[in-house]
Amino acid sequence: MTTFLDLIRGRKRLLAKENERILALYQGRLLGLFGPGEIALPSRGGMLETHVFDIGQGRFLSPYEKPLFDRLPAVAARHLTAFRTGRDETAVIERDGQIFAVLKPDSRLTVWTDAGPWAATVVDIQAVPRVAPALLKRLVLAGKTEGIAVAAVAEGWVGLLTIDGVLAETLPPGVHGFWNAGRTVTVKQVETRRQSLDIAGQEVLTRDRVTIRINLTAEYRVTDPVTAVIAVKDFADSLYRALQLAFRKTLGALSLDQILERKVSLDAEAAEGVTAEMAALGVEVIDIALKDVILPGEMREILNQVVAAEKQAEANVIRRREETNATRALLNTARVMAENPVMLRLKELEALETIAGKVERLTVHNGTGGLLNDLVRLRDE
Repeated sequence: MTTFLDLIRGRKRLLAKENERILALYQGRLLGLFGPGEIALPSRGGMLETHVFDIGQGRFLSPYEKPLFDRLPAVAARHLTAFRTGRDETAVIERDGQIFAVLKPDSRLTVWTDAGPWAATVVDIQAVPRVAPALLKRLVLAGKTEGIAVAAVAEGWVGLLTIDGVLAETLPPGVHGFWNAGRTVTVKQVETRRQSLDIAGQEVLTRDRVTIRINLTAEYRVTDPVTAVIAVKDFADSLYRALQLAFRKTLGALSLDQILERKVSLDAEAAEGVTAEMAALGVEVIDIALKDVILPGEMREILNQVVAAEKQAEANVIRRREETNATRALLNTARVMAENPVMLRLKELEALETIAGKVERLTVHNGTGGLLNDLVRLRDE
């Protein structure tokens, strides 16, 4: 009966569930938003148009959003909530205590009121460019970091924050977030721990025109990150080149023999200028060392021959000196024996004792009296 009467009257009945809303138009004009429950709408000539929405999705997306707010503001206010941000604002939209969306500047978001409760946190990103740590953690966990520049600075590093090409501040270790909507936010990280720099195979021409290769090493750390980044394009490259030039200048003024003789002291001579130059760039040079001096193959052979000849000459001198000392000692011994016959006899006995220990049988002939008579005479004397 109801269906027949609705058909006669030109009406159509629709049912909206608790999670649904129906947007109806008749003859191209908005009738309103309806639900939940059963509704009867005019439908003569098939001029009724309906759109069913699931409010569980939260967001209201429809080409009729503006006409609905303009022509039926009371209906729109009853079912919908609109959030809007200004030119220098961003907004964090929360649904039932959970982050739902992040609005960029000059943006609008319309949601179903009954899908809430809803809350919005509006931030002036010009006055407060940094994202609060607690909010940043929630945004990262929710995966809503599209409009945020996130930088994690490790221990032993510092971060240099630049906003639209202007250095803003120095960031300590930790996780930092900044609103980057409508601006360019970059964070350059600089290591402040002690670092090493090696220069291998650097060729140098000495004063006596010998080409050598040297290996250098340097220990340094950044003491002023701002100066180190702004003053030069790459402070590590600047240190590399400063070491190259300093040792070329120092070693080029010396002969090969002087370089080999003063290898240890050359570090301090070359380091003085490099240390002062890098200090002006915010870099402390802790230590500079000349590790290796590598000679060409033929020069190395010649040098080895020279060293061998010098050592041989030194050995000959020592040998002659020892021979002289030994001869002098023999001469002194002979003089003592000539002046003291008893001492001569004792030496003879020592020689006989040594010989007797090496043979099984020994016969001694010492004149007509023999050795024992001489021993007795020696005892009587």
